[in-house]
Amino acid sequence: MTSYFLPRDLHPAAWWVWALGLAVAATRTTNPWLLLTIVAVAGYVVVARRTEAPWALAFRLYLYLGAFIVAIRVFFRVVFGGAEGSTIILRLPEIPLPEWAAGIRLFGDVSAESLLGGLYDGMRLATMVICLGAANALANPKRLLKAMPPALYEVGTAVIVALSVFPQLAESVLRVRRARRLRGGSGKKKVKALHTILIPVLEDALSRSLQLAASMDSRGYGRAGAVEARARLITGTLMITGLLGVCVGVYATLDGSTPRYLAAPVLSAGVVIGLIGFWSAGKRVRRTRYRPDRWQPPEIVVALSGIAVAAVLFTTSEVNPMNMNPSLIGLSWPSLSWVPLLAVLIGVLPAFLTPAPEPPYAALEEEARA
Repeated sequence: MTSYFLPRDLHPAAWWVWALGLAVAATRTTNPWLLLTIVAVAGYVVVARRTEAPWALAFRLYLYLGAFIVAIRVFFRVVFGGAEGSTIILRLPEIPLPEWAAGIRLFGDVSAESLLGGLYDGMRLATMVICLGAANALANPKRLLKAMPPALYEVGTAVIVALSVFPQLAESVLRVRRARRLRGGSGKKKVKALHTILIPVLEDALSRSLQLAASMDSRGYGRAGAVEARARLITGTLMITGLLGVCVGVYATLDGSTPRYLAAPVLSAGVVIGLIGFWSAGKRVRRTRYRPDRWQPPEIVVALSGIAVAAVLFTTSEVNPMNMNPSLIGLSWPSLSWVPLLAVLIGVLPAFLTPAPEPPYAALEEEARA
């Protein structure tokens, strides 16, 4: 049992299941205390279990992106009218608009209720983005590509390459800044030095993208053998139908105003049809894996912790919706109960019940010399 906790990198799918569980939990609440707790849990786990790899350096960019989302959400409430409420805190001159733009306001009175509504919505969206950034910082994209099922291999390749854009930009920024310091160019002002950083970063990212595309093409990525048109049509129809059913079922499950017969039945039917399509598509894809990644008890703990957070907050939002979504009618501090708070804290278990990441090669060499 102790061999499970030796330093190693966990299965990337486990980190994605954990992060998606936190993101689903964030969709069920606008309580700022719970959203901040989810962000704190995700950040703590990232700090405790991320490696020295380039993709692990991009989590800070997701934090900046989350703050930008919150600021933009509040700014839009000010610009496009924020007078929904009785507590007016700011009076701005309203810009008259033509008749064809009826229903849209520019500036005018701004109420505290409207600003809080924008703040809560922005925090929820920012928390979801930060959770996905945590998964991107903890999961190895190359190992995730290797673990993709055969039916999703081509699509997974494009998705994983897209997800690795932020980590590559973060690594490029660090390398360009390090090169500037070595050349003695760090004394310039930030505004004047922007063009000396931005252009090399974009050039480096483009060069690495071209190298990645060439290496993938040389290894046969994206190439498919001869497949009958009938089999391709059947497989595509099954997969598209299944994905549409899953999308409709998930939306109906998350939205309480949607009829219930569009929730679980449609979701279950979509999952079944999609799995049949995946099985049919996987039959015509032949791939070999060298030393495939296995799920072990730490991976199961990581995945179950994220699923538990989502399940408890989903149940709590049905039982006590006012606690999960603070009312904006009467201004008061949002209340916080122990059940959802403890449920969110379950997500921090991977920081303690999983093995530490594998140390970098430099640390291994120093330990060997000692």
